[in-house]
Amino acid sequence: MNNGSSRENIKVGSSVGIVLKQDQGSGKLTQGIVKRILTNSSFHPHGIKVELTDGRVGRVKEIHPKVPG
Repeated sequence: MNNGSSRENIKVGSSVGIVLKQDQGSGKLTQGIVKRILTNSSFHPHGIKVELTDGRVGRVKEIHPKVPG
């Protein structure tokens, strides 16, 4: 798993775990595929903000490695 605070680690189509705004208190992760990267800066201490393919938006906490095949 990579660091979700650095924009260069996140690509459209990546499988990620994000924290939604309403889950920031609990830190509950939501899994999904990146549709759009919303943060313009190259680094954000709380995680790069992304939109998932299902429309949910949150900050990346973990990036899952690509599964071969």
